[in-house]
Amino acid sequence: MSLECLVFDCDGVILDSVPIKTKAFARLAEPYGGEARDSLVMYHAEHGGVSRFKKFEWFFSEVVGREITAEESREWGELFAQYVLDEVRRCPLIPGVRDVLTAWRGKLPLYVCSGAPEEELRFVLQERELADYFVDICGSPPAKHELLARIVAKADVLPEQTLMVGDAQTDYNAAITVGTLFYGVGADLKGGGYPWGQDLAELNAWVAANR
Repeated sequence: MSLECLVFDCDGVILDSVPIKTKAFARLAEPYGGEARDSLVMYHAEHGGVSRFKKFEWFFSEVVGREITAEESREWGELFAQYVLDEVRRCPLIPGVRDVLTAWRGKLPLYVCSGAPEEELRFVLQERELADYFVDICGSPPAKHELLARIVAKADVLPEQTLMVGDAQTDYNAAITVGTLFYGVGADLKGGGYPWGQDLAELNAWVAANR
């Protein structure tokens, strides 16, 4: 069955922004001590693609020892955005992504499916002059698998005609849940039994071979 739709995560797939966001989580947790900071950084690394607000909830519940308040969640969200926004607006693109977007724009529907807040995601991709490549840019909430299912429905294609391109286990899990194909990006997903690349340099050839 031919490939009919391409869906991309953002951080680590379009933008080389994962280290920037890791530093932001560390900065938020620093006042609670080094061990707490390291716990949040590790949780973030193990749950790429999950909403930052879910990670805040986990930190307060499991590390601080109480539930996060709505006001604290809002404040942490605002601080996180302040810490990352300027750097994300100028960080490098993942190698090969511009070539992929240019090659398949107008030939296949292209979507973004990210755990980042949707309004922020749209703003950043517009600033980077990337937004116009995509039919739609979808961010959290809801969860990644729900976003991916909505994209498949909107594109009016079968899941098995859709490729999810991601750099985190959350992306792979979403693809499995929805039934799409999956292309892994980056060292953390190497050797998973699906097509893979360190970056997107080989993705064009893979897509062309599966059209």
